[in-house]
Amino acid sequence: MSQDLSTDAAEAHVENGGRGLAKLNPQPRQAFDVFLRVHNAPGPFERIEAVAQYDVANEAECGRINPATGTAGRITSQEPVALKRVADDEYHGTVYLDRMLDEDYYGRGVCQWKFSGTGALLKATGAHEETRFLTFIDADRFTAGDTLTLYYPRRNYPRAAPVEGPYGMASIEDYPASGNEDPTDYVPELRDALFSISLSAKESKQ
Repeated sequence: MSQDLSTDAAEAHVENGGRGLAKLNPQPRQAFDVFLRVHNAPGPFERIEAVAQYDVANEAECGRINPATGTAGRITSQEPVALKRVADDEYHGTVYLDRMLDEDYYGRGVCQWKFSGTGALLKATGAHEETRFLTFIDADRFTAGDTLTLYYPRRNYPRAAPVEGPYGMASIEDYPASGNEDPTDYVPELRDALFSISLSAKESKQ
C-alpha cells in the first residue's frame, strides 16, 4: 500500500482488512519463535491461521482527525504469521515485535507502533459454517515466555450444534469459540469432553 494513496482510499482499505497507509519495517530485528499446540482434538484442523496484532500507542498525536468528532481514530494492523507443521498437532512460526514501521503517516507526527499480541484461528476444513476456534495471547505474556492454554468443548467440532430458539431449532454458522483458561468454568458434564489449544513463545536466537 503506497504512501501516495489518498486518505479516503486508505481508510477503505483498512475496512477491507488491509493496512492502509501503514508500512512494514523492512528490517525487523526483534524476533520471537511462536508455538501453537493442539491437545486431544476431536479431529483434524485443515485451516490454521495466525496473526500478530500491532496498535499505534500515540494515535491522539499522530492519527487522522475525524472531521465529525475532532478526534483521532485508533490505528491497528493484524499481520499474518506463517505457521509450519513440525509434528502432529504442533506448529511453529516467527513473530517480530518491530514488524511495523514508525513513520509520520498523516502529517501530524510519527506514529509509534506497539506489539499487542498474537492470535490464531482454527477450523476443521475451513468451511464457512464450521466453528472458529480462537485464541489470543497478549504481549506481556507472550514476551515473558508464558503459555496460554484454552479449553474448548469437543462437541463444538466441527461446528456448533443447533440451539433451541423461539422459532424452533436454529443452526449456528461460523461460531466463534473463544475457549476458557480454566476448564472448571464449564458445566460438569462438559469437563471430561474438552480439548485444548496452547500458544507460547520464546525470544529467537537467529
